[in-house]
Amino acid sequence: MSDTQNQNQEEQTVNTEETAAQTDSQTETTGQEEQAAEAKEPVAEDRIAELEKANAELKDQFLRKSADFDNYRKRMIREKQEAFDYANTNLLTDLIATLDDFDRALAAGQEVDGKTPDLKPVVDGIKMINKQLRGLLEAKYNLSTYGEKGDAFDHDIHEAIATANAPVAEPVCAEVYLKGYKLKDRVIRPAKVMVHMPDGTVKSE
Repeated sequence: MSDTQNQNQEEQTVNTEETAAQTDSQTETTGQEEQAAEAKEPVAEDRIAELEKANAELKDQFLRKSADFDNYRKRMIREKQEAFDYANTNLLTDLIATLDDFDRALAAGQEVDGKTPDLKPVVDGIKMINKQLRGLLEAKYNLSTYGEKGDAFDHDIHEAIATANAPVAEPVCAEVYLKGYKLKDRVIRPAKVMVHMPDGTVKSE
């Protein structure tokens, strides 16, 4: 056999071995990839299970928080309504005693055996009740009255029912039809008055 033929056979043998080696390498790589994929599948399933569990826990927490907030909202509405309904309990309790005094004063003014009673005790009783009531409202509830004949007219606290020109330097409350009331510093009812307006005969200082 010639040297050329021997060389060709050797080259064919080398190529065959290289091809076999490449095939084995590819087969090994494919097997590794399959193993990796098989290993990943359980990991992905575990991850999904964990996420589903976490989602269920979050959903449960959300429902609980929503229920707690709804109960809180209902409780606040109920307490607010109760506070509104019974806000004047203390005031009304104090006024009950005044109503009792009025009952006694009215009883003193009723006829007894067809005789007309002396009305002076009734009048005195009503005056006393008026004084007590005003003192209670002022001392305990900061409710004060204002508005007297001769006071300087102030449109912020007085309501002019009528006016008339008069020899005055500044507008003056000539008559007080209804007294005004203040709760602390806030006017809750202006005094209703008749006002004397300057007629020009008196100069203001």
